[in-house]
Amino acid sequence: MAASKPTEATRADGDQVRGQARDQARDQARGQAREAAVEAALGKLDLDAKARLLGGRTMWELHALPEIGLAPLVMSDGPIGVRGVRWTADDPSVALPSPTALAATWDQDLSRRAGALLAQEARRKGVHVLLAPTVNLHRSPLGGRHFEAYSEDPYLTGVIGTGYVQGVQSGGVGTTVKHFVANDAETDRFTVDNKVAPRALRELYLAPFEAIVANAHPWGIMTAYNQVNGVTMTEHRHLVNDVLRGEWGFDGYNVSDWMAARSTVRDIEGGLDVAMPGPATVYGEPLAAAVRAGEVPEETVDEAVRNVLRLAARVGVLEGAEPAVRPEDLPAEIDGEALAREVARRAFVLVRNEVRDEVRDGVRGEPGDGTSDGTRAGASDGTRDGEKREGSRVLPLNPAGTVALIGAAARDARVLGGGSATVFPARVVSPLDGLTAALPDGTLTYVVGADPSDELTPADKGFELRAVCRDAAGTVLGEGSLPTGQVQWIGDDLPEGVTHEAMASIEVVGTFTPRESGEHAFGTRGLGAFTLTVGGQVLFDGVQPMGAEADPFEAFFGSPVDRGTVALTAGEPVEVSLRHHLDKDRATPLPGVMFSFVHLGPQRGAEELIAEAVEAARGADTAVVVVATTERVESEGFDRQDLRLPGRQDDLVRAVAAANPNTVVVVNSGSPVELPWRDDVAAVLLGWFPGQEGGAALADVLLGAEEPGGRLPTTWGDLAAAPVTRVTPENGELAYTEGVFIGYPAWEQAGATPSYAFGHGLGYTDWTYESMAVEGTTVTVRVRNSGARTGREVVQVYLAPADAGATGRPARRLAGFAGVEAAPGESVEVTVELPRRAFETWDETTGSWAYRSGRYEIEAGRSLTDRRLTETLAV
Repeated sequence: MAASKPTEATRADGDQVRGQARDQARDQARGQAREAAVEAALGKLDLDAKARLLGGRTMWELHALPEIGLAPLVMSDGPIGVRGVRWTADDPSVALPSPTALAATWDQDLSRRAGALLAQEARRKGVHVLLAPTVNLHRSPLGGRHFEAYSEDPYLTGVIGTGYVQGVQSGGVGTTVKHFVANDAETDRFTVDNKVAPRALRELYLAPFEAIVANAHPWGIMTAYNQVNGVTMTEHRHLVNDVLRGEWGFDGYNVSDWMAARSTVRDIEGGLDVAMPGPATVYGEPLAAAVRAGEVPEETVDEAVRNVLRLAARVGVLEGAEPAVRPEDLPAEIDGEALAREVARRAFVLVRNEVRDEVRDGVRGEPGDGTSDGTRAGASDGTRDGEKREGSRVLPLNPAGTVALIGAAARDARVLGGGSATVFPARVVSPLDGLTAALPDGTLTYVVGADPSDELTPADKGFELRAVCRDAAGTVLGEGSLPTGQVQWIGDDLPEGVTHEAMASIEVVGTFTPRESGEHAFGTRGLGAFTLTVGGQVLFDGVQPMGAEADPFEAFFGSPVDRGTVALTAGEPVEVSLRHHLDKDRATPLPGVMFSFVHLGPQRGAEELIAEAVEAARGADTAVVVVATTERVESEGFDRQDLRLPGRQDDLVRAVAAANPNTVVVVNSGSPVELPWRDDVAAVLLGWFPGQEGGAALADVLLGAEEPGGRLPTTWGDLAAAPVTRVTPENGELAYTEGVFIGYPAWEQAGATPSYAFGHGLGYTDWTYESMAVEGTTVTVRVRNSGARTGREVVQVYLAPADAGATGRPARRLAGFAGVEAAPGESVEVTVELPRRAFETWDETTGSWAYRSGRYEIEAGRSLTDRRLTETLAV
């Protein structure tokens, strides 16, 4: 039989395969050349140089070794923006939405693009390694730092984290996936011993790290402060050397979390390559001495140095080694503001959108059928396929209507979480800014309604400040600008010409132009001696003593202290000054200075503010209420005590909703909060910490220029019903007694109904799930846009083992997902490959993965609780 003539398609496929083979061969050859350069450099180093390289030179840098052509290697914090080596507004950073927001997009490609943008920012700031992403799990909703992690689900976390790492490293910048491992809460984080059974450790907490190592090949891992099963993570030879490097084949460098390394011998034997920060570390001279004393083989040090030199070669700071990404291969320039806006709107999760009440006489319209709460099946507007309602949804808004915008966070948005993730963007677009720009003149009114906090916060709006540094004789050493009243200089992060040794005092000085007339409160946050002056009046001259804090950073993130009030007039500037005298005898956890000049504007009675909001709501077609958490609720350094919104915000929402049935609530929080009024309002939009362009993105979504694209990466529910809530250790230990049941599997096991289910999210169109075919482990789902607008759907595939109860497995788990866009009436197919790991569990008896044959239900749908199609698979 004559051979068939190859088609254009087959020729193209062949060209693609050959191209991929050429690329792989090229990359392999470059990798071998880099390894040769690494070995050559290693062979030129003596013991002292090798030991010195493994300890930080400064807060953010490793030592340069000119004898081998090694330049300083620079690291920087930044899951949502690259801070650089100086924490200052003089060098602003793009601020993307929080990691919870990025995960809410359920879009690996968007995560990859976000990573590429951050690599671009890192190169601009001279940074070689980004200390991100955080892939710990949302084990309990009380975790104070959950805004910095992605999800409660290990599979979703791994997918989003993989995209992020691929994006950053495509820009020639390294990543350090953190915090390895089980660093899922903040209470006693330096010392807690997390007791985690091997199965839960493998199936949940290690799983995202394993997936990212396999699929993105990160150049770094950061080991955590905490212990796991009695061993500090920086010393955990089994998890680092046996699992991470041995089983998974990780070939990057392992850096400690800052100040986590405590033992020279145990750390180096446990697989820790780099102890940060410097200059005082457990490595350097102590490590060289340990080798000479016979306590550590020099070969162990060589392996750590080899890992560091490999990183240096990859990022381009080792002479004679071609970087992993050549300059000509870098991604195209990315518009940071545009991408920040896109991520924000794609991350907004519309969890409720009821029929608009057309009656404006105070009579409420008919309530919805309950499907918009995410706990029952429903289309993206809250109805089931084929079910139509009269009237229209409250969102998107009619741009010709009038809007009452309410809430302190609408004017002063919280765009990012507190702690080491903080950066200073060049601009912030608040909801008030965004809606003012988007709505016609005269259609928008704004009132405060309720403030989430009555606590003094770092001086911000209306302040023009700089920091003046002086020596003991009062001579000015140098000065720098301040974006707020918060001074946070760590390591060498000091104004030009200033050193820690010479500096004796810092004065925050400038002017304040109030936005409101009345009694303004001023104060301090931090430890030591302060002199506070406003308008020539000394409000405080004294010392704030050290308390007995368990976390040394809590002294810096602690409570502000009110030092006095001054009556001021709106628009009239006044001179302000806060001088801080340094206590050189007091030991600090890091070489640095951190304190704040804090302020609180005139306080009106809560009832008066709420009454004003009610009047504004009555006079508008739609009321948009923005509620928020504060830095005292969600931040690094402490866990949450409850899930309530702070202040009188719940009362505000109830009062506004009673006055205007067309009330939309925008929730500005990085992680779940309780929403006790959720059934009393027309729409609820979860906005996370939306980054610097959050207000512009919000206007896009509220007015219908864009669709809210997010799906919940974590279950939202009331604390009383949450299955896993313990984050406080007992006798130094925190037992993960829930095993593999956290997040939505735990909610299902408990038979509890959350406020909004995992995967839930509405849009502005309807979707019909038409068919599903399963061939082997390939799942093909056909969906049709049955609404009137172009939209995006996230098709979620869950795997439910028939013997779940008998084998101690969750009733179902997310096994895959795919995003798809379609025009009205258009049908499209998506294909999801079920990974082998979805059919495996960790066998604690054999210490290995066990493939679980049997019958499984393959379920496809819109969320965990809105599963539309089911097929049976026997494996």
